[in-house]
Amino acid sequence: MQTQAHQTSPHIIVFANEKGGTGKSTTAVHIAVALSYLGHNVAGIDLDPRQRTFYRYLENRDETMRRRGITLPTAGYSVFDNGDISDLDALIAEQGKGADFLLFDTPGRDDEFARYIAAKAHTLVTPINDSFVDFDLIGQVEPETFKVKRLSFYAELIWEARRSRAKSGREMDWVVLRNRTQRQDARNQKRLDGALTELSKRVGFRVVPGLSERVIFRELFPSGLTLLDKGQLGNLGTSHILARQELREMLSSFYLPGVKKPATLRGAKGVRELAL
Repeated sequence: MQTQAHQTSPHIIVFANEKGGTGKSTTAVHIAVALSYLGHNVAGIDLDPRQRTFYRYLENRDETMRRRGITLPTAGYSVFDNGDISDLDALIAEQGKGADFLLFDTPGRDDEFARYIAAKAHTLVTPINDSFVDFDLIGQVEPETFKVKRLSFYAELIWEARRSRAKSGREMDWVVLRNRTQRQDARNQKRLDGALTELSKRVGFRVVPGLSERVIFRELFPSGLTLLDKGQLGNLGTSHILARQELREMLSSFYLPGVKKPATLRGAKGVRELAL
């Protein structure tokens, strides 16, 4: 749904993590659809031509709409699969026309295009699974005390990108998203909380709760539907309702321009709550 007046240039949201399996694509798709439900013009570029999960998800969504004869809020989408930086800039200019938000889903590996676009982000979202295995992407801890001993290469890269942007008067909001949270040993949870808090003060990112590990996200991919498409999902269990609430809170915590807190959803019948 395109009802909001767009900005001169889109707000760029980059979902980036050099580790796979952290929920980047799932999060990116749900945020894209949520912003579209709010009435924003949204476009997305998939920078992973091998897996192209973001692209395929929205492609499945289009197919479901055609098959069911329905119209749902959605985002424009493309995949960058060939070329150099100048070609990527051309695609960004093309996809960004008329968009309020331009989202990027990046591959789970070191990639020159992912690094390039991360430095351009207004909002950089780094999803991590809730473990020290994923924490190692942004920092290393002492094995005995679990105190942060050094930044990772990735954290240093983003730190330098933010410093460079700040010099030109442009800010980057770096959000570390704790996805796929599960019940953990209380002591381990406390250690991870402490390490994230310590590192966030040193590097300047914000820690935000993300989406829990739920089967529903894998089940929705073939249809391209999201947890926001209530009328298309049939009867929802308690876990699905809780997942929608997580999405609502996550979107609000990104502090995106034009997104109210708590987030609301504009539909044909006026303003509705985004989740529950």
